[in-house]
Amino acid sequence: MTVLFIFITAIYVIFICVLFIAYGKVETFKWRPKNPVSRFSIVVPFRNEGNHLDTLLQSFKGLNYPKEIFEIIMVDDDSEDHSVEIIESFLGKYQQEKLNITILKNERQSHSPKKDAIVTAISHSNFEWIVTTDADCVVPEFWLQSFDIIIQHKAPKLIVAPVGYRISNSILDYFQLHDFLSLQTATVGGFGIGNPFLCNGANLCYNKDVFKELNGFKGNTNIASGDDLFFMEKVVKNYPKDIHFLKSKNAIVYTKPEATLMALFNQRVRWASKTSAYNNLFSKVLALIVLLMNASLVVCFVLAILGLQSWQFLSVLFIIKFCFDFLFIFRSSNFFNQNFSLIRYPLNSLMYPLFVVAVSCYSMFFNYKWKGRSFKK
Repeated sequence: MTVLFIFITAIYVIFICVLFIAYGKVETFKWRPKNPVSRFSIVVPFRNEGNHLDTLLQSFKGLNYPKEIFEIIMVDDDSEDHSVEIIESFLGKYQQEKLNITILKNERQSHSPKKDAIVTAISHSNFEWIVTTDADCVVPEFWLQSFDIIIQHKAPKLIVAPVGYRISNSILDYFQLHDFLSLQTATVGGFGIGNPFLCNGANLCYNKDVFKELNGFKGNTNIASGDDLFFMEKVVKNYPKDIHFLKSKNAIVYTKPEATLMALFNQRVRWASKTSAYNNLFSKVLALIVLLMNASLVVCFVLAILGLQSWQFLSVLFIIKFCFDFLFIFRSSNFFNQNFSLIRYPLNSLMYPLFVVAVSCYSMFFNYKWKGRSFKK
């Protein structure tokens, strides 16, 4: 058992080091402004987001981009609160801003409400670039300009952009932040090794013609989530040289962490439930290695309590993981200007292995809830 623990730890360290080094190979995108020419259709699916929509709409109002070449399509996925009224009130209040905002009703066609909402929006869109974000997000002033610049310089088919957390001073928020920062490092690292395997639909941009050419989400509509990853896999397969990560602080979209532990658990179960459907072998192997590393710590802890493993050995394993994970998270915390959060990392590192094992085990055998609905894994 000891040899197995050592082997898993060694493999884990190798994967972390590869992605850590690869992160540095993705250059920060240089800000070289040009006259904006790209036309964007911003797509926002929403369901019961009354507490968040006004903040998002205010950030749309602050976009520094010609209003005649972008539109905002809000897709209502059977909201049971006052979400639609908030958007309509915003439109009435800021008519002088001349924002081109359309509210659509989701046209359900599959088992995935969010994918249906995006397809609904695209079918009504007027412009050639689709940008997706979430209703609980805030977009930066030069968001669309950043996409336009990389489009003019790189002529991509799909652009993955950074997503950060806006946090309060709660233990749960810091826990989610560190988990999310590790995902951001892994996302950029995937591009650094030439094998993109992660992205986030809260900040994603792609060519509408490519979406239609690749039949959009066809082939994975039976899975409720994954509108971002599964489509990215299609683009990587068909246009491996035409997908880019926009490593620019001007493009960071910020979202809010989950408010409760149960909401966080359900979110992570939803994310974990689609892992088996990935086509990218590297992402599957990485997910397995991460699970095994965290499970090793949990099992080793139990064995130490039972007197079947030494506490010294457990301490060595934990310290190795702690150090490499800390450096991994530091990569992204520096980019997002969130180094202040690292003082909370020691406590989170103690809780994380148990959380990962619990989420993984639950996702294998049980369904999950999302936006007030139940979904099969």
